[in-house]
Amino acid sequence: MHRHFGEAYAESWAKDYVIADLDGKTVEQALADGVAAKRVWRAVCTVVDVDPKLR
Repeated sequence: MHRHFGEAYAESWAKDYVIADLDGKTVEQALADGVAAKRVWRAVCTVVDVDPKLR
């Protein structure tokens, strides 16, 4: 996320942005609940235009 958003914005985005594919959780909430990082990253990629090289 730091490569895509930049370090400061990545932290804010992960804390604040709710993703439907993560059952309405933020990245931070999903990771804290034990959701696999790979699944979380895939969910992020579905809601933002992530460079294919970073997928």
